[in-house]
Amino acid sequence: MQELQIEAKVGNLPKVLAFVDEILERTDCSIPIQMQIDVAVEEVFVNIANYAYSPQTGPATIQIEITESPATAVITFLDKGSPFDPTKREDPDTTLPVNKRQIGGLGIYMVKKSMDTVTYRREEGQNILCIQKKI
Repeated sequence: MQELQIEAKVGNLPKVLAFVDEILERTDCSIPIQMQIDVAVEEVFVNIANYAYSPQTGPATIQIEITESPATAVITFLDKGSPFDPTKREDPDTTLPVNKRQIGGLGIYMVKKSMDTVTYRREEGQNILCIQKKI
């Protein structure tokens, strides 16, 4: 497992994506799968940066592990911000016209739909969100 500890601010997103992409590129991960993972990583990290410590900022840890049989990217986000379980958020009604939908929640919905597994737990004052995708 490799780990990146970084301040949870939107300006650090390029560093987070570079960290994840460097590892994925070493695994022969296809470009379409890497792009799906990048979108999910961006959504999760930006949410942490914008909401976890609001209006302040604080630390975030991103861990990535590549498991075998089947090859899977396991990416875990840890922060000590306000408790928030995105897996409990109700999915938006995507059958409604755009002007009838509630604002917010579409990014989390995309993460849940594009990843194979999304889990959340709160331990020792930390939010721990784990996303997994077969590569």
